Amino acid sequence: MAITVTDLCVQRCLSASQKGRGFATKIDTLPNKLRVATEELPVETATVGVWIDAGSASENENNNGVAHFLEHMAFKGTETRTRQALEIEIENIGGTLNAYTSREQTVYYAKVLKKDTAKAVDILADILLRSKLEKQHIEAERGTILREMQEINKDHHEVVFDYLHAAAFQGHGLARTILGPPNNIRALQREDLLAYIKENYVGPKMVLVGAGGVEHEHLKELAQKSFGSLPSSSTPAPWSKPEFAGSMVQERDDHQPNAHFAMAMESVGWSHPDYYVYQVIQSIIGSWDKTLGGGKNLSGRLAEALANSDVVHSLSSFNTTYNHTGLFGAYIVNDGGLNFEDAIYEVFNEFNRIGKNISEEETNRAKAKLKASIVLKLDGTTAIAEDIGRQVLTYGRRLPISEVFERIDQVTAKDVRRVVSNNFEDQCPAVAAVGRTEDLPDYNQIRGWTYWMRW
Repeated sequence: MAITVTDLCVQRCLSASQKGRGFATKIDTLPNKLRVATEELPVETATVGVWIDAGSASENENNNGVAHFLEHMAFKGTETRTRQALEIEIENIGGTLNAYTSREQTVYYAKVLKKDTAKAVDILADILLRSKLEKQHIEAERGTILREMQEINKDHHEVVFDYLHAAAFQGHGLARTILGPPNNIRALQREDLLAYIKENYVGPKMVLVGAGGVEHEHLKELAQKSFGSLPSSSTPAPWSKPEFAGSMVQERDDHQPNAHFAMAMESVGWSHPDYYVYQVIQSIIGSWDKTLGGGKNLSGRLAEALANSDVVHSLSSFNTTYNHTGLFGAYIVNDGGLNFEDAIYEVFNEFNRIGKNISEEETNRAKAKLKASIVLKLDGTTAIAEDIGRQVLTYGRRLPISEVFERIDQVTAKDVRRVVSNNFEDQCPAVAAVGRTEDLPDYNQIRGWTYWMRW
């Protein structure tokens, strides 16, 4: 039997995981409920970071944008280090310091040589626990964030996905943008930042992660020394699964050269039994861009249809996952006009084909592609730290790669058909579009195609 490159990649990774090789993720919890998670690797670099179980979805209407604002303020100086001192200290050890905010998580991390792990942990603790949040820096960051908003508003992909969330999760924190509205950014005060820190920067909501040249017991000692003062109690947020709303948001701009369009069905959260079924479906649909060339020889059915019909410039499938819900759908870029209807029809036609006629052979091929993509994404200590932090916050543990592969292997063509039939047919999708949208089919027509999938 011939073995493909994908097969070899997956087999080697699975073999390494099963043999152990000392790469297992270790997790301990300190007395203040801060978790410490590590994966020691035989490399000379290390990524250490703090993953916080709070993002823009933890905000309210009045303070929406505060988590991202805090991310900006973290590097503006602490009680023991000025902004310049922070920059020089990181530069002198050849490291990098970064942070980002998502809808459900906030992350601060550093990548350094393994000998500088202790310094990196000390700096992270300093910026998280002892930021000065001085008024002049707060005022300066307002302008920076407002300019960042202007740049993001030029990114159609970002705008479309913000609109898609607003359409799908109306009235819930997931519907709000990560940066927040301009009026909030102009109004936020130091007291708002401190209140958010007090509520969310607490032991039970945080994980200190180390990947690469780190030793677990050493990182535990550093965690106790640097983060031991964190509060051990928190006010649990009320469990709130958002109600998915089928609706459409569009912003017409005929001055744009293209139309950007996304539609999504509600999918499932990280811990749902069907999570990997959706991942396999995404692998079946795949993505395509006209610059790739190809045509009838492309492996994906939808890619082949789009390549031969010339109705889109690009298409990508997505499965955006949150704690209790998710969005599964397709993102299209085309010229607008009459191509809109043909492109959307092709996507629904593919959904229908998968729900009715997907074979075990095609499902198995998609599972192999999915396994390979998971392995390839875990390239480097930062990617591994990302995986550990997200999984410990969402699952309470790190899933071994062997377990992930086993869950993928359990997905059958019957599971794929069941999920499509139950969650795609006769459903109200969320839809968002920006640009040349004059000829975008109205919502009732798009909704009607999901009804048509029943037959």
